[in-house]
Amino acid sequence: MEKITKQDSSLVRLDTGEGLKKALKGAAECLLSGGLVAFPTESFYGLAVDATNEAAIRRLFSVKKRQAVRPVLILIPSSDVLDQYVKRIPLITHQLIGNFWPGALTLIFEAGSTVSPLLTAGTGKIGIRLSSHPIATALARAIGVPITGTSANISGKPACRKAEEVLRSFGEEVDFVLDGGETEGQIASTVLDITVHPPRILREGMVKKTELKKFSPTQ
Repeated sequence: MEKITKQDSSLVRLDTGEGLKKALKGAAECLLSGGLVAFPTESFYGLAVDATNEAAIRRLFSVKKRQAVRPVLILIPSSDVLDQYVKRIPLITHQLIGNFWPGALTLIFEAGSTVSPLLTAGTGKIGIRLSSHPIATALARAIGVPITGTSANISGKPACRKAEEVLRSFGEEVDFVLDGGETEGQIASTVLDITVHPPRILREGMVKKTELKKFSPTQ
């Protein structure tokens, strides 16, 4: 097995109570200083940076070796702040978030002026999700702004399901790792573009097309 060189102080195993609070506090401080944090989600580990920090976003793309033409979704701390990051909220949004948020449905909106073009890859659209994983949402709430929700992997490589895999993939390039154990890792979130009518499924994942058709016809 490849040696893990990351300092033990940067990998925090999550427990309950004060240990969890301290871990989130440390991760939040890392994000607010422009750092890169790995964290567990419903499916795989994700890589978070402060989604309002352009320098941190650029670093994320560099570390993942991700092409600039590929957008990155964001995880918001609460559905109450959605209107701060989108131009408009289509009527169907309320039904969808009422039934699938928090959860594994990423909705594509027209990006608001506060969203970095780096995240939209120049498309003018942004993927947004309210995660059902308590750590992912707590992390966004801890800094009060969205975090990036891209999977923890080098582009083109399998996404990581364990904190140790994150360290082997990225080594010193990740500043802080929240170890929540092994994730489900079966499939990623479903991505639904609601800027078009009928809405278009860009990626079918944990939320199935049959479930979405109960609320709207989909392409």
